[in-house]
Amino acid sequence: MNRKRLTVEALLCLSAALGAAAAPAHTNVIMIMADDIGFECYGCYGSPYYRTPAIDRLAAEGARFTHAYAQPLCTPSRVKIMTGKYNFRNYVDFGSMDLSQATFAHAVKAAGYRTCIAGKWQLSPGNLQGPHAAGFDEYCLWHFEGGGMGGKGSRYKSPLLFQNGKQVENTAGRYGPDFDVDFICGFMERNKDQPFLVYYPMILVHNPFDPTPGSMDWNAGESTRPPLERFGDMVAYMDKNIARLTAKLDELGLRENTLVMITGDNGTNKEIVSPFPVRGEIQGGKGTMLDDGTHVAFVASWPGVIKAGTVVKTPVDFADVFPTIAEVTGAKVPADLDGQSMVPFMKGDESNARGWVFIDYSRDGRPDYRSFVYDGRHKLYSDGKFYEVPNDWLEKSPVRSPETDAVRRRLQGHLDGILAGFPPAEEFSRRQADAANQKAAGKGKGAKKQKKQTAP
Repeated sequence: MNRKRLTVEALLCLSAALGAAAAPAHTNVIMIMADDIGFECYGCYGSPYYRTPAIDRLAAEGARFTHAYAQPLCTPSRVKIMTGKYNFRNYVDFGSMDLSQATFAHAVKAAGYRTCIAGKWQLSPGNLQGPHAAGFDEYCLWHFEGGGMGGKGSRYKSPLLFQNGKQVENTAGRYGPDFDVDFICGFMERNKDQPFLVYYPMILVHNPFDPTPGSMDWNAGESTRPPLERFGDMVAYMDKNIARLTAKLDELGLRENTLVMITGDNGTNKEIVSPFPVRGEIQGGKGTMLDDGTHVAFVASWPGVIKAGTVVKTPVDFADVFPTIAEVTGAKVPADLDGQSMVPFMKGDESNARGWVFIDYSRDGRPDYRSFVYDGRHKLYSDGKFYEVPNDWLEKSPVRSPETDAVRRRLQGHLDGILAGFPPAEEFSRRQADAANQKAAGKGKGAKKQKKQTAP
């Protein structure tokens, strides 16, 4: 081998080494959770009515989960997705979160990530430090009701928003969801050279069903169009904002090393009845334990890791998000989480999947508590009611059949194992007292005059 060849090979090796060193050694994460939207409102799940081209494209390029389940209502879902625990273990009260709980934001911060949250908060009334206490370095959020802040305020036109402890000024006539996306894009721009986590619990598509900047009647005052039409515009604008975020990733050269996940916090508003070919139509089931109240979309896109067109059929729920983020980021996984990482499923391996989900629900505490275990076909409630859901979507006819006895026994075993850790009544009372104290403390802080931040 001559000297010239050795020199060329040495240069090639050096070039490869430099290239490897320059390649990102981390994966960014963007977790998006829309507000009040079930699986039936996305084109990639079979809707012929709603326009969701950006989400449909991400599903086609990545993975679509056919059996993803949320809690039936917003606060329970938000607590579960951030903490990775079943509600009966740490839920305190509607509109509140126990800020002593470890979240996925805390975990990735400890692993060297910058963290950001934008959208809807609702978890620390009157306390503008709540998002920081939950592990987020930066925030732009709506819904800190209490403490002299003027109530919740608008979330859409002329919104009442707070950004890193200060009220945002100059919002008159502007659209709340646009502020959130602008803030996230700025955060990614500022942190493009280091690992980051973005959690985007969207303001859209929760009622009131108001016109969006993309609606024909945006400047017409009160809309007279039917709610379904206005809701459709909101779904389209939700999709547009997600497209803006992925376009920003492309612009920054970060798309290849960013996992984007999209879901919804519960079923669609009951006022919305959506055309859906397989069933004719689906009435939103928000606030119910029915499939239409808990079955949500879940799409994951991770170029180079998730194979295009992947379909994940095993059931997953929000307890699985924390361990997934931890595996992707290299963060330490707390030992007491209830979920399992979805990364193997995204890569096409469901061999070790749990095969069922556990959903428990109480809006305000233990008195109305309900729970079930569901394997994507059969659902067993803690009161013994048992349904074959695809043949009985509205759960009108409990199943009593020798053919399903083995399935019932299997699900009963899972349910019994989980509920063995159900806390006593006094634990629920203590949590609610702590939540009341937290709200009172937050209102005291919020009563002080807030500084304002000029909107960009």
